[in-house]
This record gives sequence, C-alpha cells and structure tokens, in this order.
Amino acid sequence: MPRTPSRHSRPAPSKALPAVLCVVLCAALFLAVYLLSGRRKDASSAAVPVPGAVAAEPTAGPTAEPSPTPEPPTELAQTEDAGQDYIDRMSFLGDSITYQLASNGFVPFTQVWVPESGTLALFNCPTEIINYYPKDDPDNPRPLSIAETAAASRPEYLVITLGINGVAVLDEQEFKRYYRDLINSILENSPDTKIICQSIFPVVESLTPEGITNENVNKGNQWIRDVARETGTRYLNTHEALADSSGGLVPEYSPWDGYHVTEEAYEVILQYIRTHAYQ
Repeated sequence: MPRTPSRHSRPAPSKALPAVLCVVLCAALFLAVYLLSGRRKDASSAAVPVPGAVAAEPTAGPTAEPSPTPEPPTELAQTEDAGQDYIDRMSFLGDSITYQLASNGFVPFTQVWVPESGTLALFNCPTEIINYYPKDDPDNPRPLSIAETAAASRPEYLVITLGINGVAVLDEQEFKRYYRDLINSILENSPDTKIICQSIFPVVESLTPEGITNENVNKGNQWIRDVARETGTRYLNTHEALADSSGGLVPEYSPWDGYHVTEEAYEVILQYIRTHAYQ
C-alpha cells in the first residue's frame, strides 16, 4: 500500500533549478563587469584637473594667408594702340635725341624737359637746369632743376631717355646710382607720375664716337632695366624696334653720326610707345 506523504513533508527539489540559477548569476556578473568597464573608460577619457594648472585656451585652426598681389612686370609688353592721346599726356626727359623729338615737330616743347643747350648727360642730372616751358605760358620758359620741373609740371607719364653718354664713361655702380637718384628726385616732387625708363637706342658703330658701342648700349640697358625694377617704374625696350638683325641700329635710321636718328625712326619710336602702353 502506497505511503501517504505527511503534510509537513516537501517535494524533492527539481534537478533543473541549479542550472537556471547558474545562468542567471553568470548574466548578472557579465552585466556588472560591462557597466563597470564603461564607467572606467568614461572616467579615463575625461580631463583630470591638475592643481594650480591653468586651462589652455582653445587654439584656432590655421588661417589661410591671403595670396600676395603679384607685382606688375617691369618691362612693358605689347598692347593695343593707345593712340595719340596717350602721347599727348606724356612728358619726355632726355638728351639731344629727346630735344629733336620737339625740334622736328613730333611733340611740343611744353612736353620736353631738356636744357637750353639741347642735350643732357646722365651724370649731369643732379645739377643741370631744364629749360621748362609751362603749358599755360609756353612763350616764357623758366630755368628749373629737374626736381623743380617735376614739381611744377607733375606729368601723368614721364619718359626718360638717357644713358648713351653715360655708358661710355660710367661703370655699373655709378650709372645705376645716377639713374636711381634721378628717379627718386622726380618721384619725391611728383609722386603720382608714372615713369617709363626707355632703353638706349642701338647705334651704327662705324660712325659713333669712341665708347658708344652696341656692347656698352646693351650693358646700359640691362642696368636701366635693373633700376626700373628696383624703383617700381617701367622699362620700355624700344631698342628692339630700331635694331637690325645684327643688333645694331638700322643704318638708314642714322646715316650721319650713327646715333642721332631720322624722322622715320622717330615715327617708329612713337608707334612703339603707343603699342607698349603703361598698364
């Protein structure tokens, strides 16, 4: 006869219960480890204040510097024909070649800065007196220094054509010093004037005086170009319009002395100036 269990007796524990408890405990332990490691990671990534230390100011990223404005080229390049109006707004400072620009009627004497003698050497510029013809009183020229002429005239453009005498007797240092001082004296008295340093023209060597050679002319033109770059002025290479295939002056442009030029050459010079305008 089967035994009737007492009311105080308990059923035997199930064999699956320990396995379930083990799974629950493992899950709880894994969760605790996960949460703890996350907190440690957050704490380690946070900035830890150091006593007495000053917090560093946030630094801005690198700022791109503006591109520098390119300087205009020293040598005037070919342009469209600027016309006669461009020539009319110019003054011309130079030697006897410049004087004949006016005496041959290509420009009025009010646009030409030359001494009464009709010639000018680069090394005489500091002391030479210009026979200045005011535009408002052209019949009464005034004797002024080059600096005073610049202050009185204040031209929009000034073409300087000097150096053919200088290359025969001056070395590079002296030549550049005279030319640089000349430009500075003009700009000090007329700062808005746009200065064009015209090249020395080529010569017919078989006719020229001693020292006036195409070799010296070429050296002088490089010196003028250097000074133009140093002073922020412009260089006009009219030399190339007057030279023949050998680099000398076209013989027909100066049949008598090899460097003073014909009216035909002046037309070439003025056309070159007009088609290589100041930019």
